[in-house]
Amino acid sequence: MSALPARRKIVVVGGGMVAHRFVESLVTRLDDAGADAPDVHVTVLAEEPRAPYDRVQLTSYFDGRDPAALSLGDAGLWDRPDVTLRRSERVVEVDRGARTVRTATGAGRPGRTYPYDDLVLATGSSAFVPPVEGKDLPGCFVYRTLDDVAALRQYVETLHARPVRGRPARGAVIGGGLLGLEAAGALRALGVETHVVEFAPRLMPLQVDEGGGEALRRIVEGLGVTVHTSTATKRLLPARRGSRVGAVTRMDFAEDAGGLDVDVVVFAAGVRPRDELARACGLDVGARGGVVVDSSCRTADPQVWAIGEVACIQGRTLGLVAPGYAMAEVATDRILGGAGSFPGADLSTKLKLLGVDVASFGDAMGTTDGALSVVLADPVCGVYAKLVLSDDARTLLGGILVGDASAYASLRPMLGRELHGDPMSWLVPDSGAGHQAERGTVALPDDASVCSCNNVSARAVRDAVRHDRCTDLAAVKACTRAGTSCGSCLPLVKALVTTELEAAGVEVSKALCEHFDLSRAQLFDVVRVTGITSFSELVERHGRGRGCDICKPVVASVLASVHHGHVLEGERAALQDTNDHVLANIQKDGTYSVVPRIPGGEVTPDGLIAIGAVAKEFGLYTKITGGQRIDLFGARIEQLPAVWSRLVDAGFESGHAYGKSLRTVKSCVGSTWCRYGVQDAVGLAVALELRYRGLRSPHKLKLGVSGCARECAEARGKDVGIIATENGWNLYVGGNGGFTPRHARLLAEDLDTATLVRTIDRFLMYYVRTADRLQRTAPWLDDVEGGLEHVRAVVLEDSLGIAADLDAAMDAHVDGYVDEWRATLEDPEKLRRFAAFVNAPGTADPDLAYVPERGQRRPATPAEREAGPGDPVHDPHGNTAVTPVRHDGSAPQPLPGRRAHEPDDAVLIAGPRLEVVSR
Repeated sequence: MSALPARRKIVVVGGGMVAHRFVESLVTRLDDAGADAPDVHVTVLAEEPRAPYDRVQLTSYFDGRDPAALSLGDAGLWDRPDVTLRRSERVVEVDRGARTVRTATGAGRPGRTYPYDDLVLATGSSAFVPPVEGKDLPGCFVYRTLDDVAALRQYVETLHARPVRGRPARGAVIGGGLLGLEAAGALRALGVETHVVEFAPRLMPLQVDEGGGEALRRIVEGLGVTVHTSTATKRLLPARRGSRVGAVTRMDFAEDAGGLDVDVVVFAAGVRPRDELARACGLDVGARGGVVVDSSCRTADPQVWAIGEVACIQGRTLGLVAPGYAMAEVATDRILGGAGSFPGADLSTKLKLLGVDVASFGDAMGTTDGALSVVLADPVCGVYAKLVLSDDARTLLGGILVGDASAYASLRPMLGRELHGDPMSWLVPDSGAGHQAERGTVALPDDASVCSCNNVSARAVRDAVRHDRCTDLAAVKACTRAGTSCGSCLPLVKALVTTELEAAGVEVSKALCEHFDLSRAQLFDVVRVTGITSFSELVERHGRGRGCDICKPVVASVLASVHHGHVLEGERAALQDTNDHVLANIQKDGTYSVVPRIPGGEVTPDGLIAIGAVAKEFGLYTKITGGQRIDLFGARIEQLPAVWSRLVDAGFESGHAYGKSLRTVKSCVGSTWCRYGVQDAVGLAVALELRYRGLRSPHKLKLGVSGCARECAEARGKDVGIIATENGWNLYVGGNGGFTPRHARLLAEDLDTATLVRTIDRFLMYYVRTADRLQRTAPWLDDVEGGLEHVRAVVLEDSLGIAADLDAAMDAHVDGYVDEWRATLEDPEKLRRFAAFVNAPGTADPDLAYVPERGQRRPATPAEREAGPGDPVHDPHGNTAVTPVRHDGSAPQPLPGRRAHEPDDAVLIAGPRLEVVSR
């Protein structure tokens, strides 16, 4: 670094993600310089009342109200003596002549003036609100900051409290781009009937083409969001009467295209650079806004820099975080005397919008002369993939992925490079060079960009392993920053790290935890071969120490899979996690849910009456689940045996909703009733559920059986899916919902029933034996050597010679099955654990309190608990005032605090309900 004047003052205007990256980069370089570092002080003037946070994850705010979860980086950054963060400091003037900035007055505080040697404008952008009549009505919001989404949430909660015209709250998002779909996801998460109104003829018009837009629309509408494309909003109208007078209540479309009755409107129609400070102080701005800068991010004033969305670089503004981070690095380098320049904009994006994976990179629209397109479209699976290639079909120019963006990590680094093999093979799971690149078995060029957010090349990752001695993914992330922003590159980074370690002769650890050097699959083989039946013997012979909350539940599952004993038998009881420990799912208030098995979703009227009678007797909340059975919520720990005694007497057994085991086999009515059904879906589903009930596995298992190609049972979203054909059954494997939805893939076609069952037996047992801890079947199929083709060979062709062994293992499971709850009720020793307090077995937990809602009861909120006698208390939906009561009918005590009815010397020792083990 070249020498700089003493105590150089850098002022950053803006407190967003790019400003944070600038400061982080600056202090990193200063720390690296050590004693040679110049004396620099940076002051960050943030308009918002909080430290910089992750706007990319803004929608995750609706999963929990704590904004601190979105904070960026190490909070200690703002405690350094050479860094000052000023919150709620809005800059209103830049005096370039005096080299000062002035902030606004407010909240009883006078404005301040800050001198600078270098001024960095990182003011970002603001939401664009089109000039629509009524845009300022109450109930109209933008979607840009934490304050915006907090206000939106609060408003929606008031809508739920006072429903309009007897229907659910309805919202409309104006804009169907990236931000619009994020906002739609937020409204949907808040329980609002959601509409997206987009002026362009398709969703995400800047990122996806017509085919991708149609696929995206089909998926989004399948999630319950109504899409209006080629639609402009003419005006918004206020309510003229009722409780919401003056608030938005109607949206009219242009050109007499109708409209919508709406209760809340979110504008997400784009952004505009916040360049007002630059304009006011005479700096050049672009034709469409943004502070004009050169490739060093310097403006026409040599002491003023602009980075991020406010900068107009190479003739355009860039609204993505990766180019903003690159600008922050360049500006830091230049201010400290370097010669860095902006490398160009990587406009690649990979996002999960409404739970749907969407990726776009390079020349996605194929505008390059002579460009060719390779397209894979599967409307049934909800997948659209397109590669744009050079005119000789060899060089990758761009691409679009909708529905399944798993190929993005391996494709994006290949931009501008020759693809090996058939281009289509890069889009097909477990096939060709794309699969090999994702696994790290095809060497990416050293200069290929692996992490565009942080500008990390394949060489940087390799050097971290080779020269910096990073031996795991966490160390490489800390060393290079790869994967620390959006995270989409992590599969490729991990593959590169593993390949480098193996090439260096370093054994890549697959240890389960610090107590076992073996993986779960290896431990399974040890137990199966040696006949070990206890954790203590296993850890003594093949591990060390006393175990932990990782290895104990894993070993418990393995022992149950191999030896089929009761999970609460002897030493095994102490190995179980929270739910298995009491054979029930713990809920937020410390009570438990009860889920009796209903095979195939088929239940008799007498069965329904019995469940209803139990729920009524014990005051349980009832809810029909997505797996076609009935969940009973609110059972206290000491009530579980009595609840299950009645259910067992009525012919029910454990549904294993608490365990890593078979959950349900969902079915349609099939040929029994439906005129489209071609096979008996219910009969098969019942048989399969009774066959695989209680099968302990690395993760939960869900099956589905559809009686025809219409797929009403959603079988392709299950670990094992069966779809009837005229000739038998098609078998699909490796599907799941959840955080990363996956469609199941075809394993075999037109199987007769006996062959189908034998194939499922082998597939499940092979998965149980070889999968990793908490690994669903979808990632297992990705990770197992050879992928789906290997598994197909094992279960259909007996390529490993273990088919008879797998068959015998499943037969042993079926023959050894015992209902866990029936066995528990017959064993007084097991029943002893079902007490709220170990020193007062008959005592119920007095802290439980409930309020009525829609004819049932739910846990009281903290506000409802704190209310005094006669105080009006409303539930979260604003329904009629309710008075919370304990399970015994008395008023609850506020929490926390001593229970008023307890004597001073009363001590209740919590039983299993509070023995929560991390999962």
